[in-house]
Amino acid sequence: MEPPATSPPRRSSPRKLVWLAKAVTGLVAVGFALVAALLLVMWVEHRTAITLPAPTGPFSVGRTTYTWTNESATDEFAASPASKRQVLVWIWYPAARSQRAIPADYLPAPWREALGQRLGVFLRSFLKRDPALVHAHSVTGAMVSPERPTYPVVLLRAGGSALTIDFTTLAEDLASHGFIVVGFDAPHRSFVTVLADGTVVARSPGANVENAGGNLADPVIGKLLAMWTSDTRFVVDQLQRLNDGPSAEFAGRMDFARLGMFGHSFGGATALEFCHQDARCKAALDMDGIPFGSVVSDGLATPCMFLLSDHSREMADPEGRQVLAEIQSIYDRLPDGRWFAVILRSNHFSFSDQILLNSQAAFGLLRLLGIGGLDGRRGLAISAACVHAFFNVYLNGAPAASLTSLAGKYPEVRVQGRQ
Repeated sequence: MEPPATSPPRRSSPRKLVWLAKAVTGLVAVGFALVAALLLVMWVEHRTAITLPAPTGPFSVGRTTYTWTNESATDEFAASPASKRQVLVWIWYPAARSQRAIPADYLPAPWREALGQRLGVFLRSFLKRDPALVHAHSVTGAMVSPERPTYPVVLLRAGGSALTIDFTTLAEDLASHGFIVVGFDAPHRSFVTVLADGTVVARSPGANVENAGGNLADPVIGKLLAMWTSDTRFVVDQLQRLNDGPSAEFAGRMDFARLGMFGHSFGGATALEFCHQDARCKAALDMDGIPFGSVVSDGLATPCMFLLSDHSREMADPEGRQVLAEIQSIYDRLPDGRWFAVILRSNHFSFSDQILLNSQAAFGLLRLLGIGGLDGRRGLAISAACVHAFFNVYLNGAPAASLTSLAGKYPEVRVQGRQ
């Protein structure tokens, strides 16, 4: 019996194979062309000068820096176990108008060089704006404005890989409204620092909170939080010495009965923990930061504001819901003086200068994916207004209406709270 006849396998015609090869080649060529065009746009952005948003207050803004060594604390991340902890301090303040004042570089040249050496080629030359072409509004060499006898003090902490200078827009705006704003970085824990003698110190690999990889129980978080909180206490101690001493700049000009703190991301967690531990703090503002430390269990006794970006896409994630629940728990236990605000369509970078200094073409691609969508300058304007309104209420005694009215001025804001 003969086996049943079978049809021979079909073979693709040479014409079809050629067409397919051409199609694939064409798609690859188009892809390369699009990537090349994107890189060209990003490179042009990198080489284009930009001016940060102008401060909205009536004061000119001065900026000065200090390097302070904490002789009573060793740096666990330094190569030498005997090394003492240091902080690099940036101070923005209401300045007297002066013909001799010099515009401050956004980022001083030694810092620009150090940062450029530690960023890869893509970040340095494409994704990020050349910091030498970024123009801020602060000046150096100006005295504190004599218009008021003293000014409230607000501490500022960046988070993760950010530097204090990344929050220049918010710092300048707050200073222009009559606040002394003090931010600080630390060798071995900040992405990079430049000491007063020119020594460049990069972050230790073990000192990166992002190494936790989303694990909220990772020990590195608790270790770094304790160090940053301790540094904050040291900075306040030093500021008080500066205020009580013969300093021509700040002697008697800082009012520590009106001390507050705000921070972004892990810096927001530091602000909450410091204001939980130190009674000198009268108001805390957490910008998009996950709470850590004893404040989560103990709560907070000072006025507090949570200012968040739009996390609506993350609420399906159990970890996202856990973070929101912890924030809600702290919020619910706050005494009078609690505020919760969300900026719709914003993202994690909307609070810092990086929303303008990172490639706008890259952000445009994120918007196409439905991430973010809020214009960078608009996001900074809203963030600055929220920060100023909060501290104006709780450090200067302004009416709470300046907080409740934020939603009317900015439709992107959803705010709730009580004075």
